[in-house]
Amino acid sequence: MGFGLWLDEANGIAWAQGTQEYRAMGAAAIAITGQFRICDFQPGRPLPAELKRSFAGFFGSLEEVNRQLKQRRRWRRTTPAWLR
Repeated sequence: MGFGLWLDEANGIAWAQGTQEYRAMGAAAIAITGQFRICDFQPGRPLPAELKRSFAGFFGSLEEVNRQLKQRRRWRRTTPAWLR
């Protein structure tokens, strides 16, 4: 298994594309704050072309992808409303 992860931070969407034993699983899109499941992947769904610069990395399992998303949430710092 292998998964590529793309993060569309402007829209708050995480995209993943996976393969299982050299067969394409397709792509899945969820909220950046969510977690991927196998049933989220659809073989006919392509990745949007504008995600080319949003690549976050390759992962060996879906658990690793979800762990990466969870770590990003924990370390994400936001600007307080009164400073925006």
